[in-house]
Order: sequence, then structure tokens, then C-alpha cells
Amino acid sequence: MAEPSSVRERLRRGLRRTRDVLNTPVGELVGGRRGLDADAVESIEEALIGADVGLAVTEQLIGVLREAGADSAGGARERLREEVARRLAPGVAPPAFRERPWVVLVVGVNGVGKTTTVGKLARVWGAEGRSCLVCAADTFRAAAAEQLEVWASRAGAAFHAGAPGADPSAVLTDGLRAARARGLDVVLVDTAGRLHTKSNLMTELAKMRRVAERELPGAPHETLLVLDATIGSNGLSQAREFARAAGVSGLVLTKLDGTARGGVALAVVAELGVPIRYVGVGEGADDLLPFDAGAYADGLLGE
Repeated sequence: MAEPSSVRERLRRGLRRTRDVLNTPVGELVGGRRGLDADAVESIEEALIGADVGLAVTEQLIGVLREAGADSAGGARERLREEVARRLAPGVAPPAFRERPWVVLVVGVNGVGKTTTVGKLARVWGAEGRSCLVCAADTFRAAAAEQLEVWASRAGAAFHAGAPGADPSAVLTDGLRAARARGLDVVLVDTAGRLHTKSNLMTELAKMRRVAERELPGAPHETLLVLDATIGSNGLSQAREFARAAGVSGLVLTKLDGTARGGVALAVVAELGVPIRYVGVGEGADDLLPFDAGAYADGLLGE
């Protein structure tokens, strides 16, 4: 697990492109080069929308700025940073790994980095001393199981897959039984990348949740929705559909280093009311970081 100082610095680097969008209007505010007048507020509002914070959240943040007062530009920026951090931490998450095995479904549409996220999570938790089984329940995408097996091998995790085209729920059932028989700590389940408009695929996801509950009461203990930060607020419709079908309990925001839309974190947390668990800031095996709301706010708004 990365040290907090390392997480803070790597988040800052990952948010560089988004921070550049906000840097001029917010930087001028804190530097005292302009007061919190109507023009300054409008400039900051445009920058927040440009960073994909979303209209509703932007209006709320501007309200916070106005409340901070025109006589304290530096104080206004600090108040903005505090508000961003507060909004990105919607309550305290329940303790993880309180059941054994701890079952995590990883869901999301095609191309968001879901399979690699599963592999990276296995690596993170394996480094913490937890024994993991990676279950390849994406039986539709060509070479999905092979790709995941490579990641599992790198992480030192056990691997379970069914035959190509097999029923995903049957693969999950066998994987859960194998993990329980071996006394493993965690089961990470890679599901098919499904378009949120395909109701039959979303129905299959709901079925997998029922199967997990039947095999292990209380499972799945966590359902992580993987979102691609580069698509910004366009991901909100995906998030709503997955939350409805899958009972999403946490978010993973990938490709943060490749976008100026990192403000979407605020929009999606406001939309779903569930926390971001991890963020991806690169393609390397160690580039999945535990989310830190304060570090994210610092990285978004600068020093």
C-alpha cells in the first residue's frame, strides 16, 4: 500500500490536467490579484463546469464561495477546498474484509479499465497479506479470461474461470465455492462489460448478485463501479443504471491522469451518494491508489 505522502503527490500529478483548467481563475483569487467580484465568480464558475464538476454541484460551490465573503480571497479558496473534500467523503465506509471470503463484484461498461482494475486490486490486497481469488465471470469478451489470468499471476492470486460462453452465474458459483473451500480472504469478480442500455445484461448482473447471496449470505459485500474519468459527466447515466441494477457501494475512477475532467468525481459522488474507493493514475500495476478526499481536493485546486 502506498504511503499517504506518496498518494498525495501521485494524486496531484494525476490531476495536473484538471488543475490546469482551474488554475488561472482560482490562482488569481488566492493570489489577491482580483477580489471575489462578479467577474471572478463567473470565471471560477466557468472553470468548474469545464472540469466537469457538473452544473448543480458548481452552483453549490459558488454559493459556498459567496458565503466566504469578498474580503478574504485566500480564505475563500481554503473554504472551497474544504467543501470539495467534504463532498468527496459521503460518510464513513463500513470496515472491509469483515467476512471471509470478502466478495467484491467489479462492474462497468466496456473499455473503462475494469479487468485491469480487478488485477490491480488483487495486487494491492495481496501486498496487504490477503489471499485473493480472481474470478473471470466475463465469459463473453474474447480473451477476457486470459487477460485476467495474467493479472492474477502477477498479483500472486488464485484464478478461476469457466468455459468460453459459460453462464456467468455458474462460473461465479464455482468460484465462490472454491474460495470458501480454500479458506481465502477475498474473491474479486470480473463481470462482463455491459452497456447500461442493454436490459438483459443488467438483468444478468442482478442474477449474479442473487447467486452470490445464495452461496454466501451477505455477499456480494461490495460492488465497485469502474468509471472512466476521460468521459466526464457522460458517465453519470451509466452510474445511475448500474446503481439501480447492481447496488453499487463504491466507485473506482480510472484514467485520471489522461483527462482535464477530473471534477467529475464531485458530480458522480453527488449523484450516487457512495464513496470513491480507488483512483487510477496510470497504466502500471501500482498506479491504482486508495482514494483520499483531502489529497484530491488539494490536487484539484493546487497549493
